[in-house]
Amino acid sequence: MLKHNEVNPLAVFGIRELDFCPPHFTQVNFNLKAPEKSISDWIWSNLTGRFYFGDMYFKDDDNNVILQKCAAFELAGEASMFALVLDQLNKFEYDF
Repeated sequence: MLKHNEVNPLAVFGIRELDFCPPHFTQVNFNLKAPEKSISDWIWSNLTGRFYFGDMYFKDDDNNVILQKCAAFELAGEASMFALVLDQLNKFEYDF
């Protein structure tokens, strides 16, 4: 990680963040409340493995399509770490 003065080879070659979600990645699905950039920046600065961050569509029992954000990680430990801090990251910036 660059904040520890270590260069991540995946980031150097531009293959750390993927445009698609491979089936072997561990997914964390959630409703987005914070800006996407704040969550993406946290992933870039605190985790080291490959990841996907984007939209996932699901069907519920009534055949309604539901849109949620998905952060998927190649390393299952990184998915666990992200899921643990998600409550602090994913909250509204302003109180109404």
